[in-house]
Amino acid sequence: MIYLNKLNNEIIELEKFVNNNSSQKEILEQFKKCRLTYKKVEWAIEYFIPDTARFMNGPALDEMELEENKSFEPHGFQVIEEMIYPEYSIENKKDIIRELRIFQSNVKQVTSTFEVITISDDYVLDAIEQNVFRVITLGITGFDSPILQSSILEAGESLIVIPESLEKINSNNKSFSEIKKLTQKAKNYCSENNNFNSFNRAFFITEYLNPISKKIKAFQKEENIKNVKKTSPLNATVETLFDKNAFDVNAFVVSNDYNFTADKATLGEKLFYDKSLSKNNNRSCASCHHPEKAFTDGLKTNLSLTGINLARNTPTLTYASLQNAQFWDMRQLDLEKQSVDVIQNKDEMHGSMESIHAKILLDQDYIKLFQKAFPKTTKPEAWQIQNAIASYVRSLNSFDSRFDLYMRGEKNALNNEEIEGMNLFMGKAKCATCHFTPLFNGTVPPNYSKTEHEVIGTPAEANGKKLSPDSGRYLYNKMPQLIGAFKTPTVRNIAITAPYMHNGVFKTLEEVVDFYNKGGGKGLGYDVENQTLPFDELKLNKKEEKALVAFMKTLTDKRYQ
Repeated sequence: MIYLNKLNNEIIELEKFVNNNSSQKEILEQFKKCRLTYKKVEWAIEYFIPDTARFMNGPALDEMELEENKSFEPHGFQVIEEMIYPEYSIENKKDIIRELRIFQSNVKQVTSTFEVITISDDYVLDAIEQNVFRVITLGITGFDSPILQSSILEAGESLIVIPESLEKINSNNKSFSEIKKLTQKAKNYCSENNNFNSFNRAFFITEYLNPISKKIKAFQKEENIKNVKKTSPLNATVETLFDKNAFDVNAFVVSNDYNFTADKATLGEKLFYDKSLSKNNNRSCASCHHPEKAFTDGLKTNLSLTGINLARNTPTLTYASLQNAQFWDMRQLDLEKQSVDVIQNKDEMHGSMESIHAKILLDQDYIKLFQKAFPKTTKPEAWQIQNAIASYVRSLNSFDSRFDLYMRGEKNALNNEEIEGMNLFMGKAKCATCHFTPLFNGTVPPNYSKTEHEVIGTPAEANGKKLSPDSGRYLYNKMPQLIGAFKTPTVRNIAITAPYMHNGVFKTLEEVVDFYNKGGGKGLGYDVENQTLPFDELKLNKKEEKALVAFMKTLTDKRYQ
């Protein structure tokens, strides 16, 4: 409550600066103070009151409710940041005051909520652990301070309040003093190395954030505090965000009956390679998702059954289970529906679930596999076909790349150039503000419950003369913000899944980096009014571009190396 009161006072002070027509420098300094204070309470607001947090420090993009075809304008720090930096105009005074008043109202609402709720120790521990993950994935990447880039000092403030919260549980705990020392060292490191572009994120995560995360889990065990029961892709038992078993593939299944098992995956693998799933028995799932290419096909865009080029590139199936939207246009929410969509699509497989089900009922080998995979049922059911194929796809996550090994302590797994590339990916190049660590897709941390799209202004051809005509998500949700919006795919296994983008327009990673370096479509001069990608040049030099590509190649799973 102390920090909430201080936050409110800092906001009031900022309003005075704006009202008094103070200089940009004075306004910016006070704005930074507001953000630093917010970071001391962010762990609690984000965890317990996320809907309000979205309008205090969420992206400066419209919040959309696609089911109702509605959108809401953004509010909070990031909106104010755009009004005062890099240039400040007194013409924005009225709008800034309006935003500050809304912010004060949200602080009041948050304060009232915390006054009436009781928070148990297990929820405190879970919220604190999530905040460490938030610092890794959103804090030091500049996600919530995209223009001002005040993230590094703020990361220190986010961490330094951890001991204050744990002290209320038990300051005599043997892990407590170590957590206190580590968080202080982490804050000092941020203070001494606060340049956003040169900050060594690889060092900071492995030397401070991962050890802090482990010590929090040790504190929890020593205090015999149970894990919070919740449905989340992030397993409650993880010690760090980079544990091999950190993510649960069952997080996005529709019910417990659909949960992954090895027997389901074995059955699903057989179905995946079975051409009888298509109408003319000439195409299987594997025809377009080749295992040796990380389940892509190497084509610019796939071919229809009649040999005509389809509109979109075939995405990898690796790590596809760790997102709650499938296809480039995100039209299906789970892998079960995804498989049916493809099988019944007249251009892709032109099959029928009814006829497939009928064939399986006559196949004794399949019946045995179904009985083993679904022991509670006496004969195969149609939904089980979908679930088996989806279960096979859910088995395709390895988390054993050289990047993963490095983050688990194998210091020699990456060389200096690759480490520089990682720091660029999570910093100056801004890649990690859309491709979130460690999934490197658009599933938003630290809850990992929502998968995002982006509008980046992809060109129709590599020569960059005109914009791709594909309207993306807009085909299914007629909202202007969604014109040209596509799901953010994973960068894992990117070295072997060329060509790139929804239309396969770029053949190499070097071309992709060059496109982003120039500011996407808007940076190239296209009319992309709703572009969500920052359109300013990244100003990466050739050495940095090379290092960035080198890092992305470290995300290749062991089976493809």
